[in-house]
Amino acid sequence: MTVLGYAIEQAWVSLRRSGKSAIISIGTIAIAFVTLGGFLLVSVNVQRTLDRWLQAAELSVYLEDEVGDEARASIEAYLRAQPAVLEVEFITKSRALERFHADFPELGDVTESLNGNPFPASFEVRLQTGPAAEAQADDLARGVADREGVADVRYDRRWLARLLAIVTGARVAGGIAAGVLMLGAAFTVAAVVRLSLHARRDELEIMQLVGAPFSYIRGPSIVEGLLLGGIGAAVAFVAVGILFTMVGRWLGPDLAGLIGGEELLFLGVREGAILLLGGLAVGAAAGALASRAVR
Repeated sequence: MTVLGYAIEQAWVSLRRSGKSAIISIGTIAIAFVTLGGFLLVSVNVQRTLDRWLQAAELSVYLEDEVGDEARASIEAYLRAQPAVLEVEFITKSRALERFHADFPELGDVTESLNGNPFPASFEVRLQTGPAAEAQADDLARGVADREGVADVRYDRRWLARLLAIVTGARVAGGIAAGVLMLGAAFTVAAVVRLSLHARRDELEIMQLVGAPFSYIRGPSIVEGLLLGGIGAAVAFVAVGILFTMVGRWLGPDLAGLIGGEELLFLGVREGAILLLGGLAVGAAAGALASRAVR
């Protein structure tokens, strides 16, 4: 029998012998990787939304109510002359009010109770994308804010950059939390493998006495850890899929509206591979660590 065949056979026998201990180990790994899978799932959908918002980022230049035609034309000419600008659209006060009524029909009474139209005229500026264009857009936002007739400037990419920094921080925190859970899962796997080694101690002593290669002695422990990690990660992947389906049924329309009307994305091939290969790696490392007790 080959080393691999022997290792797989003995690892499977050890798993069956471990019983509840193996189930607990698989459950611990599954919990850790459900956390990682949920983190990846949220990360995929948040990143897609941020990318779409960044592509559609605009510079809104709000004008003073008393701005004259000459000043308005000067502002428009200034905007159109900038290399970072893709498109410029002038929004009148009346059109801004119409947009508000269309977007928030339930708040129509609020504007009707006010004296006059509270919304300013504005220029909506579509911007080029790319690192160079972003730097030019920052200069544009500062430059247009100082021009006569400009009341305020809203630059979408500024708050999107802050939001991206927050998301990046959350990713780091999530990664650390998942790492701690996986470390705990690795110790659990190592403990189960040590129990299997203890159950086979007489057999292992005989193998050492007859000069059996260490690949035959330690190989089953590594494969056992590999199986525990792989099964746990596969269970986690299925659990994440079930949770995704349940959340999609209950909150799908609300979440889709939050991210711009698009359907939620499930884990792709890359994320699924991260889960499964991660489980295999954690299990194999734990098995290898536990097998070092055999000398």
